[in-house]
Amino acid sequence: MTFDLGPFRDQYPFESRWLERSGLRMHYLDEGQGEALVMVHGNPTWSWFWRSLVSELSGSYRVVVPDHIGMGLSDKPGDDRYLYTLQSRVDDLEALLDQLEIQQDITLVLHDWGGMIGLAFAARHPERISRVILSNTAGFSLPEGAALPWQLWLIKKLPFALPVRGLNAFCRGALRMCSRRPGALNAQTRAAYLAPYDSWAHRIAIHRFVEDIPLGPGDPAWTLVKGVESYLPKLSQLPVQVLWGELDFVFNQHFLAEWRRRLPEAEFHTFADCGHYLLEDAPQEVVWLVRDFLSRSPLTAPAP
Repeated sequence: MTFDLGPFRDQYPFESRWLERSGLRMHYLDEGQGEALVMVHGNPTWSWFWRSLVSELSGSYRVVVPDHIGMGLSDKPGDDRYLYTLQSRVDDLEALLDQLEIQQDITLVLHDWGGMIGLAFAARHPERISRVILSNTAGFSLPEGAALPWQLWLIKKLPFALPVRGLNAFCRGALRMCSRRPGALNAQTRAAYLAPYDSWAHRIAIHRFVEDIPLGPGDPAWTLVKGVESYLPKLSQLPVQVLWGELDFVFNQHFLAEWRRRLPEAEFHTFADCGHYLLEDAPQEVVWLVRDFLSRSPLTAPAP
């Protein structure tokens, strides 16, 4: 553990668990029993992002929430010990679910770049996925009309890391721009999002995540992203719910429109006054919608 959870225990009262991966510890939550809900975060969040859903749903479901290597409570190795790529993230998720023997009837709950990670796992193992919930995420390359925000473009292209790793500009900027309802992020919540990333060394994953964004065939993750795009038509056979904060400056209306085009049968709920951190802006509304969706999409026929 790289920081003290004590100040955050009132909102994050969960038991920490660990998966050993090539000498590294990957932190995860495994709360409750029953059907497995696997929640995958993106950048620069960690399992803290899912705390309201974990608290509300673990009484009825088994909720599994990993912290990616380099993020949250997981180890934060240098490049000499871990390859910070989309492929590695998918491999880690697969290893965790195999270790936990979660082999079928998985409901994926995905946010930000966790969408690409979770859907890449689903493309590998479609037989293991039964439902999908998406929130401000992508499963495809940049849609028509969309562009990488200039802030991310600078981080990806410029050969220096001072803003992200020295000044923690990415995490601090996210707290300013990703929540849009007034008062949604109190001081404790802001501190929790910053706590894992308290030094140059501990911000490596944040920087590498942006560098790994695929923009063309020459990028390492491009082939994997195209594989996910090929998988997406199979989602039409599953119950899919899309929850979207419309004031997201990265996953904007172009991404929402692309999901509507690719998944016209999905159930869409949009929030006109919410941003990228939808679970911070509208936690109770999201909890209610997710619980309702799960109850209306049973994995098996109800008993007579």
